[in-house]
Amino acid sequence: MASHDSYTFSSESVGEGHPDKVADSISDSVLDACFAQDRFSRVACETLVKSDHVVIAGELTTKAKVNFEEVVRAAIRDIGYVNDDDVFHADKVFITNLLTKQSPDIAQGVDERKAEGKKHAKMGAGDQGIMFGYATTETPELMPAPVMFAHRLNRELARIRKSGAKGTEWIRPDCKSQVAVRYEDGVPVAIENVVISTQHTADVSHRQIEKFCIEQVIRKVLPKALVGKKTEYLINPTGRFVVGGPQGDCGLTGRKIIVDSYGGMGRHGGGAFSGKDPTKVDRSAAYMARWVAKHIVASGAAERCELQVAYAIGHPEPTSIHLDTFGTGAVDDAVILAAVKKIFLFNPAEIIRQLDLRRPIYRASTHYGHFGKKGLPWEVTSKLAAFIKAINSNVR
Repeated sequence: MASHDSYTFSSESVGEGHPDKVADSISDSVLDACFAQDRFSRVACETLVKSDHVVIAGELTTKAKVNFEEVVRAAIRDIGYVNDDDVFHADKVFITNLLTKQSPDIAQGVDERKAEGKKHAKMGAGDQGIMFGYATTETPELMPAPVMFAHRLNRELARIRKSGAKGTEWIRPDCKSQVAVRYEDGVPVAIENVVISTQHTADVSHRQIEKFCIEQVIRKVLPKALVGKKTEYLINPTGRFVVGGPQGDCGLTGRKIIVDSYGGMGRHGGGAFSGKDPTKVDRSAAYMARWVAKHIVASGAAERCELQVAYAIGHPEPTSIHLDTFGTGAVDDAVILAAVKKIFLFNPAEIIRQLDLRRPIYRASTHYGHFGKKGLPWEVTSKLAAFIKAINSNVR
C-alpha cells in the first residue's frame, strides 16, 4: 500500500554540448583566463552562441592580457565540437567581442574604500538579490537525488564519447536527461522514468541508441535498488536528434540555473552563476549558502535544510538570513542559525576569503551542476568540528 506521503519529483540535466552550457563554458573560461593572470579581476561575461557565431559581451576590469579568441575556441574544442560536419566548429566559428570596462558606478559600490554617499569602507555586494543554499541526506553528495541522477547520466555519456571507444563514434556533444524519482515519507524508493535525448550521427539506428543508453549508461550509473521492472525509459523520444548544439538552437549564458543548482528541489534566487567573478553575490553568496547548508546536514543538525541570504548592492552585510530545516532538525532552527552566525561570515570580502575564490576554478563548476562535486571549495566541510562545537554550546 502506498505511503500517506507519496509523490514523484523530476529533475533534468543538460550535457556539455547543450547550447546554453556551451555559452556558460565560454563565459567561465573567460573568467578563469583573467584570474590566471590577475586575481583581482572583475568579470561579468555573457555569451551567445548560434549556428557558426559566438558573441561575448559584458564588463571586465583586469590587468590580464587575454587572447579571447583562443579562449573561446579552446572551450569549444574541449566540449567536442571538432567534427568535420559540425556547423558550430571550434576552428571555424566567427567570434564577436563586445567586452567593455566595468561601470565606475558599480565599481565604487563594490570597492573596499569609502566613496561619496557610501556609509562604509568594506567591500559591498556587487548587486542586490536573494540567494539560496540547500542540502539533504538523500545522496552521499548531500544533494537531491533526482538532479544528481540526471547529472550522472550526462557525465557518463560525455565520458564514453570522449574516450573514443569503438562503436560509440555516433555520439555527439549535445544531450539532455531527466529522472523522475518516487518518494515515500520523504525517502527515494524508486525511479519511475528516465529520459535521455542525445545528439547522434545520421547513420545510427534508434534501436541502437536506445539499447546503448539503457544498458551502457542508465544501468551502469543509476542505483540498482531504485531501477526496476516498472521503470520506463524514454530514449530520444522524438526519434531523431542529428542537428544539435548551437546549430539547432541558440544558447545563452545563465539559462540553466535550475540545472546548475538543485534541480528545482531547493529554491533559486534567480541569479545566474557562470561568467561572474566572486564580487557578484549571485554567484559567491549562492556558493556560501550551499557551503553552510552542507555543514548543517553533515553535522547531523538536520536531515534537510535551506538557507536564504539577501543583499543590497554596495552594502557589505546581508540584509537578512533565513534558515528552514523543514522539521528535520535535531535541535531548534534558532539554535542552528545562531551557530551559523557564530562560525560563518557572510560579507562578500569574507566569503571570498573563506572559500578562496580569487583563482581560476570556475570551469570546473560549469557542467553537471555547481554543487555536489568533489574539488570545489564550497563542497568541503572544513569548519565542521567548529560548527558542531558551536551548536553544542548553544544547546547547553
